[in-house]
Amino acid sequence: MSEEITYADFERVDVRVGTIIEVKPFPEARKPAYKLMIDFGPEIGVKKSSAQITVHYTPEELVGRQVLGVVNFPPRQIGPFRSEVLTLGFEDETGAIVLAGVGQPVPDGRKLM
Repeated sequence: MSEEITYADFERVDVRVGTIIEVKPFPEARKPAYKLMIDFGPEIGVKKSSAQITVHYTPEELVGRQVLGVVNFPPRQIGPFRSEVLTLGFEDETGAIVLAGVGQPVPDGRKLM
């Protein structure tokens, strides 16, 4: 069971939808990962993220895909890369990450309600 939080706690987490516009390998990462450039629309802009999603996704199929990301965490240094956004996903039965996404396209930058 997870720790209980208030609705006010939830409101502080800024989860937005964005479109992946660029994917590069991240060979310096301890676990296989990609460097993502994600467009979160005009209010937030393009942000960088490191994501351990190499098991289920190729760079080619990621470009143009909408994803969910937490945009108000402080940046995190991952080796030589500064990740600005936490890209959201779930572990599958083997522990590999499956991206959280949207069922219908929505404008980049929209907030999770």
